[in-house]
Amino acid sequence: MKIVNQNTKEGIIEVVPQTLDDLWHLSHIVEVGDNASSKTTRRIQDNTGDKLRSDRGVKKTFYLGLDIENISFHLFTGKLRLTGVITGGPEDLIPLGSHHTLEVKLNTPITIKKERWPKWAIKRLNQAIDASKKLSALIVVLEDDTATLGLMRQFGIEYYGPIRGNVSGKRVLDKNRQKNIVQFYEKVIESIEKFDDIQNIIIAGPGFVKNDFYDYIKEKHKGLAKIAVIESTGSGGRVGISEVLKKGTVEKLTSENRVALEMRAIDNLLSEIGRNSSKIAYGLKETTDAINLGAVSQLLILDTEVAGENMGNLMDMVENMKGEVLVISSEHEGGKQLESLGGMAAILRYEIG
Repeated sequence: MKIVNQNTKEGIIEVVPQTLDDLWHLSHIVEVGDNASSKTTRRIQDNTGDKLRSDRGVKKTFYLGLDIENISFHLFTGKLRLTGVITGGPEDLIPLGSHHTLEVKLNTPITIKKERWPKWAIKRLNQAIDASKKLSALIVVLEDDTATLGLMRQFGIEYYGPIRGNVSGKRVLDKNRQKNIVQFYEKVIESIEKFDDIQNIIIAGPGFVKNDFYDYIKEKHKGLAKIAVIESTGSGGRVGISEVLKKGTVEKLTSENRVALEMRAIDNLLSEIGRNSSKIAYGLKETTDAINLGAVSQLLILDTEVAGENMGNLMDMVENMKGEVLVISSEHEGGKQLESLGGMAAILRYEIG
């Protein structure tokens, strides 16, 4: 993410999203009621000739502004769409007051205007800018002849696989076993190499397959081995990836990876709940009461709840009282656990009875 113009006095910030993570951040920074303007393409009926050029009209690109009524981010297509009432644009092409959907494009500037930019939104914008400079990581979990990959994104884990081999058990007599193992390992390596700019690889899983795989890349793929570390887990697949995150291995390697940070915060909260601690609050009413009393040390709020009524003020109150606000992505396991607790929770400075 890049800020190209910032005038918070006027409530205007112009940014250029550069990655899928940036679009995800923007989907939670932009709120219903904001005004957004950017280049857009719309199909316009052309009546200039004797006949319509096409029943479907012609595509024209122009600058357009709208008051936002709906925000949707589609994770799997990577599309962020803002729908609302048109407030600015070429009046010969589009009627003001009509509805339009603006698709936010990568590497295309978008101007966001708010009545007031809350502290949490500015902080999140800066986090997105900082995060784009951080290292990315890939978790590879191996079990027998199956590999599952987890690419670290700020919004959660992007899973790939399972990648399957055709390796028989050790007790089965198979003269092609070693050849099949090599083919399986190369298949996994081929998948790893599809990702650009991976700075850290965590090779994990139960048993010895992870160690054998690591030994193989040390011999055959030295470049990958230099950025790889081994971690033990009790399970394979996505559960194994989740174990790696909870251990904080990614956090240690990448300094501060957002998903790992969020997962550990949720894990800490659940531990406190598990031991019936009196210094926690969860659910909208209980957490709001704790915020109003100035008792919140750390606020955990689900990203889908951020745009709710008065949420911005509550988050600002926590920060003004020297508390920490952590927005939790709804796209990973930790977010789903927070959702089951009402979408909001807090670690408290003291018991509030």
